[in-house]
Amino acid sequence: MNLRSSWAAETGQTREDTRLTQTGVTTMTNPVQVRSGVLPGSYDGQYRMSGFWTSGTSAMTATVYEGRAIIQGEISQGAYPVTLPSSQDVTFATGDAQFGRVDLIVAKVYDNLYDGSLRNESKVEIIQGVPGPTPLAPAVPPRSLALYEVAVPAGASAGNGGIPWATALKDLRTPVVSLGGILPVEGSVHPGVYPGQYQDSGGALQRWDGSAWVAYPSAIGGIAPAGAVTTATYTGQYRDTPEGVLQRWSGSAWTPAVPGPYFVDNGDYGDTTSTTYTSTLTGRVTNPLAVSFTAPASRMIIVSFGCRMKSRDDHYAYMALRLTQNGTVVNDLNDEYATVAASATLLSASTTRRLSNLTPGATYTLTAYFRILTNTLGLKAGFENTFIRVDPLP
Repeated sequence: MNLRSSWAAETGQTREDTRLTQTGVTTMTNPVQVRSGVLPGSYDGQYRMSGFWTSGTSAMTATVYEGRAIIQGEISQGAYPVTLPSSQDVTFATGDAQFGRVDLIVAKVYDNLYDGSLRNESKVEIIQGVPGPTPLAPAVPPRSLALYEVAVPAGASAGNGGIPWATALKDLRTPVVSLGGILPVEGSVHPGVYPGQYQDSGGALQRWDGSAWVAYPSAIGGIAPAGAVTTATYTGQYRDTPEGVLQRWSGSAWTPAVPGPYFVDNGDYGDTTSTTYTSTLTGRVTNPLAVSFTAPASRMIIVSFGCRMKSRDDHYAYMALRLTQNGTVVNDLNDEYATVAASATLLSASTTRRLSNLTPGATYTLTAYFRILTNTLGLKAGFENTFIRVDPLP
């Protein structure tokens, strides 16, 4: 009989059948087996897990306090629920004369069907380690749940101070919850078993995405709080920063979710006699006036540019922009989209327009160009307080 059942057959249900089909407190590790561990909870709700908590109570004796646990056997043996209804003392052997050792406190199931022990019971007991210069804990026996490692110093005994409990205990307990429950993580972090499984890491709720535990806000597409996420788990993940800047993971780096605005200006006065567009103004220390920006996901930006400008009442002065990407012209100079004025005195003028069909994430550059209307008088067009501003559209 390969398929096992509980409470179906009129006779013949075995202990093994019952263990293999129990579906109570089970954090799965695969489709058949569950994780061995301790049920979480405490008397006052202050602690995530207090079952089988252990403390030293005399020189060579520790007390293991009450708790409930699940101990998984081999795949065909099923899971053993165990309960310690009241505290139990365990006493450690005297330390080796020369070397320290590491002992284990375990909850162990004896099952004569598999171990030939002639016993069918469960016990909290000590598995004694081997003394040595760098002692290691002994292997965990089959059908056992490791609770604590205990470092026993060389020569430790009731007569010379015993075991230093404040430093000797290493907690090995891990919790388990019912199928679909949110697991409170204590001790080792184990991989998930199915996408959509949840765990509480102590500071954040996490979801198993099939390959890694992902912080819950990012798992549902929300904005991860400031400081919660350092390494992104997918392109398009969002996070807040301590400075209050919303960021998006591009696949290789955190970038502003809505980049910009980008701005450049030059307050110096400069002029030109050129009747064709030039990016250089005579009298200015810095030329040209240019600003680079990253195209947003919307593929659109709003561009504003302008200055104080003058020429002559009957000869127009022009300020226009050229858009390039890696030196290639994307949107060229055009009088129809220029800032234009004809005045013998300086006056303020500006233009705003939308540029579309940009490549998201690509870097573009806007450069200012200037000219005066064709003339035979060698007139100059003057420009001051020039600026370019780029606002990405969301």
